[in-house]
Amino acid sequence: MTVNLEVAEGVGTLRLDRPPMNALDIATQDRLKELAEEATRRDDVRAVVIYGGEKVFAAGADIKEMQAMDHIAMVLRARALQDSFTAVARIPKPVVAAVTGYALGGGCELALCADFRVAGDNARLGQPEILLGLIPGAGGTQRLARLVGPSKAKDLIFTGRHVKADEALTIGLVDRVVPAADVYTEAHAWAAKLARGPAIALRAAKESVDTGLETDIETGLAVERNWFAGLFATEDRARGMRSFVEEGPGKAKFL
Repeated sequence: MTVNLEVAEGVGTLRLDRPPMNALDIATQDRLKELAEEATRRDDVRAVVIYGGEKVFAAGADIKEMQAMDHIAMVLRARALQDSFTAVARIPKPVVAAVTGYALGGGCELALCADFRVAGDNARLGQPEILLGLIPGAGGTQRLARLVGPSKAKDLIFTGRHVKADEALTIGLVDRVVPAADVYTEAHAWAAKLARGPAIALRAAKESVDTGLETDIETGLAVERNWFAGLFATEDRARGMRSFVEEGPGKAKFL
């Protein structure tokens, strides 16, 4: 399989495995969607790491496969392409991308679907589709602009240039830069910490933030308000407040 789901310590690792560059062909896109939906359903998966291996995250789409497609073929495929990435973005649990080496084109777009990005000091990210006479088609024009702002997004998309890890950190494209050998360990540790948190509250927080970014503030506030009130019906809320009162802040253990 070109993508696998491995679970340990409450963390599901979506591991890309299509050497040498983890090119995201149609079969890989479909498998990614399938496993993202599985990670969403599984109770033993409380957080997710997306990882391409020690040398490369994903160097983009399978260009040879795309070259053989005409306009009609891509019209029929484009929605499924976006849906495979959206399935990752909508996993209702914390998701961290562990980025080593190249994360270009579809690889960068996949990293954008995560909530948090840990990059190796050898990482290079970018949206080079313009150099093929194209634009990003798996969410890059939308998620990149929302993450780093429209001007920086247009710089990367219009020029197709790559950014190294230090620049990616400066512009907010990644959240942490560590030695390449430590990327997966750091990402898994972050995810494992969140996996021990209150699952429903984390889901509520993610949905509230993401919905607010996609709509007007009144709608976002309504989503936040409904989730906030609804969490008072959960055992995690009762456990968290009881622990705060009896033991002090930050000591609650959630199921």
